[in-house]
Amino acid sequence: MVLQAIKSKNQSKVNRALNWLIKHNDFNNQRDIADGDGNEKLYNKLNTKCENTYDKFLEYLEELPKYEQNQILKSKFY
Repeated sequence: MVLQAIKSKNQSKVNRALNWLIKHNDFNNQRDIADGDGNEKLYNKLNTKCENTYDKFLEYLEELPKYEQNQILKSKFY
C-alpha cells in the first residue's frame, strides 16, 4: 500500500488518506456481500462504517494540495 507522494513533505498525509480509503473499500466490499445475502442488520452496520471511513478519507484528502489529491483519485486504490 504505497503511493509515492509527488512532494515528500506530503507523504504522511497521503498515507493517512490512503489508509482511510482502503478501510472504506474493505467495508464497502463487506457491505455489498451483506446486501447480496439479504442481511439488513449487517448491511446497515457496514453502511455506517462506510460513511465514517469515507468522511475520514475526505478530511485527509482536503489537507493535501490539488496535485496530490488528483494523484490519489487517479490511483488504483480509488
